[in-house]
Amino acid sequence: MAHTDFTHRFAVDPMTAAGFGTDQLRENFMLPPLFVPSRIQLHYTNYDRMIVGGAMPVSAALALETIKPTGTPEFLSRRELIAVNIGGAGTVTVDGESFVTGPRDMVYAGMGSSVTFASDSADNPARFYLLSAPAHARYPARHVGIANAKRLDLGAQETSNERSIFQFVHPEGLQTCQLVVGMTSLAQGSVWNTMPCHIHDRRMEVYLYFDLAEKARVFHLFGEPDETRHIVMKNEEAVLSPGWSIHSGAGTSNYSFVWAMAGDNVDYTDVDPVAMEDLR
Repeated sequence: MAHTDFTHRFAVDPMTAAGFGTDQLRENFMLPPLFVPSRIQLHYTNYDRMIVGGAMPVSAALALETIKPTGTPEFLSRRELIAVNIGGAGTVTVDGESFVTGPRDMVYAGMGSSVTFASDSADNPARFYLLSAPAHARYPARHVGIANAKRLDLGAQETSNERSIFQFVHPEGLQTCQLVVGMTSLAQGSVWNTMPCHIHDRRMEVYLYFDLAEKARVFHLFGEPDETRHIVMKNEEAVLSPGWSIHSGAGTSNYSFVWAMAGDNVDYTDVDPVAMEDLR
């Protein structure tokens, strides 16, 4: 029995987006709920052909199934995948090799792989955040724990942006074709992320906000630097960011988010900074 649902998100240019109201911004750039019990939710985007999704196995394992937009016999026939666990403990099995994943761990599956997802406990199921982009070569499956990620501590309490960045993909570590994925956690009392902001037209980006209380919100900043908008996000919601858009935000409390990119390169530092005085 199929257990996968999918939608298709078409690309929007900056001039069109500038005319959107709140509902249109949310319909085009926010994604529907990713974590549905015993289902895999996938959203195929026309931004660098990135697929964003979620898998939430409960009592039974879930196999990664192909979807029509990929145009291939198997989901990963010409793609690679990273699964980041933001829930309870679970297992990602790639071509028969099982990787135990605790909270905030990730697993990479290369081109041509078959993948299944399972939870250790139905009472506290894993929630696997899925990111997939086209691939040109096959790299081996890897598990990267949060403790093994490359950590950068940035910001300060005085500027409300004290945060720790965890790079799962970097030149000295995991090799991918084009996926770049990491996680940022803000310290207590800090609320700003990615400010001063930047753009990188070489790569799209997507944010998944989590570790938010039920009533907490993040005001995600979006749009061209001189034509900014905002989208209000709650816990475990994801938002797409085209290459022409800034991606920054401030919350009503501290929070964490997974950031992921796909595009022309995998250089985390290849960005075009935006001066504060140029923001509108």
